Amino acid sequence: MIPLDGSVDEYLRQLRRLRIAVIGEGVTLVILVVVAVPLKHIGGYEIATSIVGPIHGLAFLFYLWTLIQTATVADWPLSLSGRLTLTAVIPFGAIASIRQLRRIEATLAPAAV
Repeated sequence: MIPLDGSVDEYLRQLRRLRIAVIGEGVTLVILVVVAVPLKHIGGYEIATSIVGPIHGLAFLFYLWTLIQTATVADWPLSLSGRLTLTAVIPFGAIASIRQLRRIEATLAPAAV
């Protein structure tokens, strides 16, 4: 999975951006599911999901946008992009995504030197 234009450094930067987007999306999803939804349904605080829901929505859209950019630059197979998208809708799925991205980065790091 070498970038189409051969720029390994740019590809590594894009992978780091994607990893940051994964962390943001994953953290907001966990906060939404573990904190905001129980506060709404058990505690009666409907404001919790009204605040966290849109924040997570923006984080998810940013994640998808960054994923599409990275997949385009690197010419990723659809299966990899699909796996990364699937893990974005599973609470704590970001852990698997970060591991996958670190494995990809590790294979490219020697090429960047």
